[in-house]
Amino acid sequence: MGMDVSTLRTLISRYCVGEENWVDSRTIYIGHKEPPPGAEAFIQQRFPDNRIVSSKYTFWNFIPKNMFEQFRRVANFYFLIIFLVQLIIDTPTSPVTSGLPLFFVITVTAIKQGYEDWLRHKADNAVNKCAVHVVQHGKVIRKQSRKLRVGDVVFVKENESFPCDLVLLSTSRDDGTCYVTTASLDGESSHKTYYAVQDTKAYNTEKEVDLIHATIECEQPQPDLYKFVGRINVYMDNDPVARPLGSENLLLRGATLKNTQYIYAVAIYTGMETKMALNYQCKSQKRSAVEKSMNAYLVVYLCILISKAIVNTVLKYAWQADPSRDEPWYNDRTELERQRHIVIRAFTDFLAFMVLFNYIIPVSMYVTVEMQKFLGSYFMMWDDEMFDEELGERTVVNTSDLNEELGQVEYVFTDKTGTLTENNMEFIECCVDGHVYVAQAICNGQVMPGSASMDMIDTSPGPGAREHEELFFRALCLCHTVQVKEEETVDSIKLGIHQGKSTSFYISSSPDEVALVEGMKRLGFTYLRLKDSHMEILNREDEIERFELLQVLTFDSNRRRMSVIVRASTGEVYLFCKGADSSIFPRVISGKVDQVRARVEHNAVEGLRTLCVAYRPLSLVQYQEVCLLLNGAKLALQDRDKRLAEAYDLIEKDLILLGATAVEDRLQEKAADTIESLHKAGMKVWVLTGDKMETAAATCYASKLFHRNTQILELTTKRTEEQSLHDVLFDLRRTVLTHHGGWTRDITGLSGDYTDYGLIIDGATLSAVMKPGQEDSNSGNYKEIFLEICRNCSAVLCCRMAPLQKAQIVKLIKTSKEHPITLAVGDGANDVSMILEAHVGIGIMGKEGRQAVRNSDYAIPKFKHLKKMLLVHGHYYYIRISELVQYFFYKNVCFIFPQFLYQFFCGFSQQPLYDTAYLTLYNISFTSLPILLYSLVEQHINMDILKKDPALYRDIAKNSLLRWQSFIYWTVLGVYDAIVMFFGAYFLFDNTTFTSNGQLMTTNTQMMFGNWTFGTLVFTVLVFTVTFKLALDTHYWTWINHFVIWGSLIFFVVFSLLWGGIIWPFLNYQRMYYVFMQMLSSGPAWLSIVLLITAGLLPDVLKKVIWRAMWPTTTERIQMFAGLGYVPALLDNADKLYKGQLSEFTPLDRRRSSSTNRSRPNPPRTNWSCLRANTLSRNTS
Repeated sequence: MGMDVSTLRTLISRYCVGEENWVDSRTIYIGHKEPPPGAEAFIQQRFPDNRIVSSKYTFWNFIPKNMFEQFRRVANFYFLIIFLVQLIIDTPTSPVTSGLPLFFVITVTAIKQGYEDWLRHKADNAVNKCAVHVVQHGKVIRKQSRKLRVGDVVFVKENESFPCDLVLLSTSRDDGTCYVTTASLDGESSHKTYYAVQDTKAYNTEKEVDLIHATIECEQPQPDLYKFVGRINVYMDNDPVARPLGSENLLLRGATLKNTQYIYAVAIYTGMETKMALNYQCKSQKRSAVEKSMNAYLVVYLCILISKAIVNTVLKYAWQADPSRDEPWYNDRTELERQRHIVIRAFTDFLAFMVLFNYIIPVSMYVTVEMQKFLGSYFMMWDDEMFDEELGERTVVNTSDLNEELGQVEYVFTDKTGTLTENNMEFIECCVDGHVYVAQAICNGQVMPGSASMDMIDTSPGPGAREHEELFFRALCLCHTVQVKEEETVDSIKLGIHQGKSTSFYISSSPDEVALVEGMKRLGFTYLRLKDSHMEILNREDEIERFELLQVLTFDSNRRRMSVIVRASTGEVYLFCKGADSSIFPRVISGKVDQVRARVEHNAVEGLRTLCVAYRPLSLVQYQEVCLLLNGAKLALQDRDKRLAEAYDLIEKDLILLGATAVEDRLQEKAADTIESLHKAGMKVWVLTGDKMETAAATCYASKLFHRNTQILELTTKRTEEQSLHDVLFDLRRTVLTHHGGWTRDITGLSGDYTDYGLIIDGATLSAVMKPGQEDSNSGNYKEIFLEICRNCSAVLCCRMAPLQKAQIVKLIKTSKEHPITLAVGDGANDVSMILEAHVGIGIMGKEGRQAVRNSDYAIPKFKHLKKMLLVHGHYYYIRISELVQYFFYKNVCFIFPQFLYQFFCGFSQQPLYDTAYLTLYNISFTSLPILLYSLVEQHINMDILKKDPALYRDIAKNSLLRWQSFIYWTVLGVYDAIVMFFGAYFLFDNTTFTSNGQLMTTNTQMMFGNWTFGTLVFTVLVFTVTFKLALDTHYWTWINHFVIWGSLIFFVVFSLLWGGIIWPFLNYQRMYYVFMQMLSSGPAWLSIVLLITAGLLPDVLKKVIWRAMWPTTTERIQMFAGLGYVPALLDNADKLYKGQLSEFTPLDRRRSSSTNRSRPNPPRTNWSCLRANTLSRNTS
């Protein structure tokens, strides 16, 4: 019978608590105590410890896992195969030529990635080993955070962070509440109120807490920060009392306790099962668009390489079909070679040709790219313009692999609070019956000097106006949930003492409530405290007024308003209500609605957050009816929220309008300018925030994301309750496509010829859109419809987003059919998921911890620094690495194609055209430094122009410099230069005669003839041609460019003289002895070198001249004007460059002369001058 009663009790308890959506649950025993006899069976479940792991490798798996990841790269795997082939068979070149560079690349990359992961291990250990306080056997003991277990009772003091997800049991406050900031979770730094369990809130000491006998049943871990379903069974005399648990009882890991001395709470989710950890994305290896292009080019060149090897192998055996050629008298085969099968011989020859031609894909390119990315990242870190003096912080580069991706961004996803805004609310003004009151002009009820021209408080209003004015101020002093802290410090920051007295500070779950109360204080009405259910106000006459707080009708996003019911000392009962204009005006029956509405609309256009204030006097009978409604709704265990909403709707009606307020959530410095510049650069900016829709929308207006002519489209829960999601989506699509004629709109235009659309969507509606399948078979794909709407909107605002939803939005755009490059920027732990999901993740060094910074690819002090990071550094990085990649393939086509042609003249014998030293040093020494320096310091356009004209960013969009057309052009140019070099040198040796000692000599050059002489001449022309080609492409010359470019050519000449002019004792043979000296002793050879270099470079020069004259890009137009000695005086619009309006430009020499007259100690910093301010001199000729 006992079992039946227990089962019945469980069913009734679950039904009363509400379990219509109950999922698989977990049972937690508080303090690890078994339930009393007769209760449910004791089944101890296994839970993970509280260890947090964000690292990628361990000590044991680092080498195999890292090697696997590196050899997944096509290039690394290819060079490994080539190296193994060189070890196995007899090849024309040494295995060292492939093995050493490969080993260097693998080692450097492994060290870099190992160091980055070691930093993550270090950060994890700092968190996992921090001390926490746990109640055991009636005492508080210390243990490491990683040793915390589910069921432990945790003791947390003020200003400490919660080590895991906790259910609140009791607090130091008598009412069982505590105040928490969740800035690192949802971006809101305001104080939020959480509630202890009703039956345990009286246990205030560790000994009392140790006596608690209870179990908690709750859902399994899931990532939604705003949802928690559970219940607690408290055993009183062995009989359980079931109480519901919701999100108001759950304290999340990473949140901080505020304005509460201490709390006791029980751990329910630990380690990687906490809600915050579940919102973290796994940190995967990110690859840039340039790297993907490199891999694609690599595959093409690999095909070319295989084709060359096959062609040469086939032609070799076709050539050896004649017995006299197969085994000439000077090269008899061994018996073993004669017996080897022809297939094996052909395959061996194929591999030998592969090794001979493998330099067409040089491993040195990957070494150079790694060095360029690593060294180039320091320019960002050393940039003085990206240093924030207030924070004392510079830009941090956590991942240098994505530098060039900063120049390819198409979508920017940004957090709001702490990223776009400073999270400081400021009271601007209020409007009472159409009269505006500006707080800056009033201090303690007195008009400030110089404010006579402002519309402010009338010092002698009529009786009715005065009464309404004071009622408005009282309403704002009473209608809130602000707490008063009578201490010298808030959030551990000492704020000072005024005249020997502690200053009072306001804290609240809503920062705009604090701003309104502080605004009223400046207007003469000061909220003092809430004491014994009475709210005290200091009025303008320094008299204390007491109002009994009877009811609080809390704010919710559906109603968009809140109310309080208070009783004045005279016995009158009032309902004061404040909320959004759309929720107040329909409920107003009297008041100066038109005047207040006009002011509200004016302030909304200015980007200010507005609230309307109204009241309703209640008679005793009406108040009793209100109490009955509210009490009935609050006692309901099922559909409590629905019944409360219905009660609120009945109570908040027949209001009398008092006025409106305007509050500003101050933007970060230059945030609006940055967003506007990103729009002009062709990027689409989305705001993803956990904040309320009204707050976020106001910020979007202030930051110029939404403009005055922007028509707002709402895809929110409120609208989907009125219409089905299917109908709303199709209505919105019809709206945007009808206006834009079915074409996807370019959002960067700001012309007034069409309507700008802005979309607002909330988290709940997004979840419905993102569901994998919809019930309505005719609905189609909601994701595609949603994306189509977004493409035709100038801006998108996503509010009430959970962290994982932010990542889902980023992934949705990232994986759409256009595959755009995405960037996510945020400052809190709630932004980590989208930062990891985006192609590029940017962390802001804000006030919300370092989680975002630690998990980001780049970290910047302020949002404004994003402008220079993308428009200048990103632009430069992309231009530089694009040239580096194309140039490397070009110079290696020039290098190896003559080797291919040479096989036709040496019987396909795999004879190298170049000496081994030249083969090894071509990519390592002779041609590597010039392109490396180019990729570090090249500035094709002055950085000031890039900042002033963001539209130049569009010239490099969509990976434009690494498209197939460009790739084919560089390849064809390389083949052309190779043909010119080879056949130009070949025809010089066309006529040969024997000398008296039997040597061959050319009659037209008087030069000793031989294959090494021929190869040396080709190689000399090759080195000079590819170096001059890079010099022609260089726009930004410094003394270091001159030193490296001309120095590399001098080094080649000096090395060749030494290599062939000295007898080296360590060499068994010296086939290059005196070859280079003999070649240079011939005058016609010098002329040939000059002619061949000129012939090789001429087509590229002509192509550039014709293209720039006929089809110039914006960048080329600016380069042309700069070359003529003009720079833009005002670059607000690049159209002036297109039309050639030279009147708008100032000659450079005149600019220099004028600038020398100014008292400016140093010239503007350039990218290279960030490295060494005074080491470079700029040559503008």
